[in-house]
Order: sequence, then structure tokens, then C-alpha cells
Amino acid sequence: MNTKNKEGFFANLKNDLPASLVVFLVAVPLCLGIALASGAPLFSGIIAGIVGGIVVSLLSGSQLGVSGPAAGLAVIVLASIQQLGSFEVFLFAVVLAGVIQIILGVLKAGVIGYYFPSSVIKGMLSGIGIIIILKQIPHAFGYDKDYEGDMSFVQPDGQNTFSEMFAMLDFISPGALIITLVSMFILIIWEQPFMKRFSIMKLIQGPLVAVAAGIGLNVLFANMPEFSLSASQVVSIPVADSLTGFFGQFTLPDFSQWDNKQVYIIALTIAVVASLETLLCVEATDKMDPDKRVTPTNRELLAQGAGNMFSGLIGGLPITQVIVRSSANIQSGGKTRTSAFLHGVLLLVCALAIPRVLNMIPLASLAAILFVVGYKLAKPALFAEMFRKGRTQFIPFMVTIAGIIFTDLLVGIGLGLSVAIVQILWNNYKVPYHFNVKDYVAGEPVRIVLSEDVSFLNKASIMQTLNGLPDGSEVIIDGTKTRTIHQDVIEIIDDFKANALTRNIELKLEGMDEWDAHDPVEQFGRVVLSHPIRAARPRILMNLFK
Repeated sequence: MNTKNKEGFFANLKNDLPASLVVFLVAVPLCLGIALASGAPLFSGIIAGIVGGIVVSLLSGSQLGVSGPAAGLAVIVLASIQQLGSFEVFLFAVVLAGVIQIILGVLKAGVIGYYFPSSVIKGMLSGIGIIIILKQIPHAFGYDKDYEGDMSFVQPDGQNTFSEMFAMLDFISPGALIITLVSMFILIIWEQPFMKRFSIMKLIQGPLVAVAAGIGLNVLFANMPEFSLSASQVVSIPVADSLTGFFGQFTLPDFSQWDNKQVYIIALTIAVVASLETLLCVEATDKMDPDKRVTPTNRELLAQGAGNMFSGLIGGLPITQVIVRSSANIQSGGKTRTSAFLHGVLLLVCALAIPRVLNMIPLASLAAILFVVGYKLAKPALFAEMFRKGRTQFIPFMVTIAGIIFTDLLVGIGLGLSVAIVQILWNNYKVPYHFNVKDYVAGEPVRIVLSEDVSFLNKASIMQTLNGLPDGSEVIIDGTKTRTIHQDVIEIIDDFKANALTRNIELKLEGMDEWDAHDPVEQFGRVVLSHPIRAARPRILMNLFK
């Protein structure tokens, strides 16, 4: 781990503050868009963003992950509010979901995230990068029928990801297109090496300049009918007339529905989906981390649970760790969780103090920022790298990407994982034992060395091999390297042993009674990890006397 990131919460402020500004700019329209798609009050999305930034970052062990309302939960939230008949009752379910996540953390369910192969995680990142670019193209042209943050192929406006781009051709806004081009120009220039020579450029992020330029052009176009932006083409955060009105947008849950079983079913659904999305995002964020730090996943579930409890108590949507904001944080140079914390503070302060200024930000400028985020997630070099690694890596990678583009995030990941599992099973089927052709000499015993783990999937190939041995041959079945063997395979070997007598086959079994069925992970933890100080002390003493 990079020790300079351990000096204090604000030790990396020169990196974390600029990154938090970019994450804040990306988060505002996403929070509002997801709230709109969820059928919830718009401000509930801002509340969730604030809680995800401030509360979760203080409790989480993830240095670069950013939490907030997630697009993957929008459909569940919409259906849940309609089913329960009240947003306040739904908030009670969000609180309960937080409690369930805390229980999952205590039960150490965070290990689930480690069971997703690297090819699927990288496919998830690339798939999200591509879908970000595709979804932002209409916003860049000024066509904003689909809400910001939508990640599903089939959209609420009746279009899909690709048909939306044909529909936008009849509604191109010159003003929005100009703002997109100017913003893209600024962002590209800011990425050039010569810009890094100026110290001021390291402090001021390109996305902030792009947004400032977008606001300036929006003001300039206000009196030009052909170029002026409509209300749907800019950020639309709710504006309160007073401090009382601002806090009046916070909502308390309805606890009177404690005996409604539907509340508990919805709470469980939210907890499971939110936890899965969080664990997948944690795994992806850790892979993008330049310092390759590892997030404690059980602690992350505890932090997310506390965040959801707090969000539900004050009127916010359910939250997860989210990859778009997390990747924007990493790409903007964030170093520690201070960046996520500050983005939450900025959401709170700006929503309270300058909502009208935020409402001048064109969605076209934000689309340009997200184009860059999406490209960095789905760089062509990554596709080339995965292709070089072979079919076992490339196929699940591409299936995950296609699944995310043509369905949604969780379905796409499920498809990629399914393909990876099928490949494992197929390889397991093909390699039940080892037989070295170079070591075999005609007329000498045939040695079959069983694999380390022999499952019931190997039955067919082992049976075919044994039945195909010529009569009168000499066979050695070597199980000295085998750790586990399925009872079905043992029965096949026993049957062959009896059958060999009738075929004049001389059979010898080696190491067939020495399998250690104990869990090596459990043994390692019990013998090594439970005594770390005692194991390290002799080495320390030796170093003292050198």
C-alpha cells in the first residue's frame, strides 16, 4: 500500500479536492435522473448522494469508491413505491434494507465479490464505458427524453439505446451541440502533456473549466432563440425559497407499516441487489486503483448498510457504490476517501446555497465529461490485451460487454459469469487426469495420474478411458496428487477393478487412501494467520542482532 495515503484524512487534499469537484459535477445530474426514473421526489436523489458521500465514506474502507443512488435500483424502486402506495412507507423499507446489509456484513458475506472472475469484472468496466458513451450521445445533441443515469437497453421513453440515436436526429439542438463541442475541445486540450507544465492546470480540472464554459455559453445563448437551451437541457435541482423550505424537502419514513410483509420483502430485495452491485463495484474499483489497494468487503457492507439506514431515515433513495462516479474519481486523480466525502459536502452546500447556479449547467457539458470517462473505461488497448490472453479470458469478457449493452448491468454480469463457469466445467471435464505421451513406452505399464480434484463431471471421460484399455495390459492409477475425488468416480474405479480380472488387466492403485479432504484455506488460517506475531518475532530478533 502507498504509505503517503495513510498520513491523515486531508493529507492528499491537493489531489482529492479537484477530484471531488469532478465527481460532484457528474453526480448532480445522475442523482436527479435516477430519482426521476424511480418515481421518487427529485430531492431524494440529492439526499442519497449526500449520504453516500458523507456517511458511507467515513465508515468505508474503500479509498476510491463513491456511493450514491444507483441506476440498477431505479426499476425496483419505482415498482416498490407503486406497490406500497406511499414514498414514506418505501423509506421504511430502505431503512430495513440497511439493517439487512449490516447483518450481511457481520456474517462476512462480502466474500461473494471475490468469486467473480477478472475477465467478467473487466468486461463490466468496458461495458459500462461503452453504454455511458452510447447513452450520452442524445444528450450531447440536445435530445433529453431519457433520464440521466439510465443504463438499461430498453428505455422508459419507449426507445432503446440504439433507436434513441435515430430519434434524436429530428430534435438536434444547435446550442447544445456547440456546448458539447466546446466542452470536448477543452477536455481534450486539458489532457495534453504540454498542459501539465503549468502548475495552475494541475489544480484546476478540465471538467470544471468545461462546465464553466457551458454555463457561459448557456447565458450567452439565452437571448438567441435558435441556440437557447430549454429547461430539459439543463440540470434541474429543486430550489427552496428559504432554509426552512430546504429542510422541508427531507422526509421521514412511515414506521406504522411494520406489520406489512411486503415492506420486508422489498427491503430484502433492495439489500441483496444493492449489496451485489456494491461488491461488484468494489472489485472493479480496486482493479482501477493505481496503488492496487484492497477494500475490506465486509466493512463495505457495514458502511453501505449504515448509509441506507440513514438515507431512508431522512428521505433518500437506496444507495450503492457506483462505478461511474468511482471511475470519474480515479480518472480525476483522487487518492483517498476524502474525495468521496468532499463530493458529498459539495452536494449538500451547493444544493442549499446555490441551486440556481447548478440549474444553469447544460447537460451537454456533462455529456462531454462522461464521454471521456466512458472512453477511459473502454479503451481499445484493453480489448487487445484481453484478446491476447486467449479465448478463456476474451469470451467471458465480450459476453459481459454485450450483455450489459443489450440488457442491463446485473444481467450482463450474470451472462459473463455463466460463460466463465461453463468454460471451467468444460475444462474440468476435459482434464480428469494427466497422461504424459513422452514418458510412455509401448509394452510398459500405462500410468494414469488423477488430477488434484476429480469431480462427478469427470465420470464420462474416466470411464471411457478405462473401458478403452486393451485386454492384457498393465495399468497404474496414481492418486498421490489427488486432494478430493467424487464418490461416483471411486465407484467407477472399483467397478473397473472387478472388471479387470475378467480382461486379464493387471491394475495397481497408488495413493488411493491418502486424500486430505480438509479445507486448505481453513487450515492456513488456523495454523498461520492466527499466530502472526509469534511467527514474525524470531525474524525481528535476528535482525536486531545483525
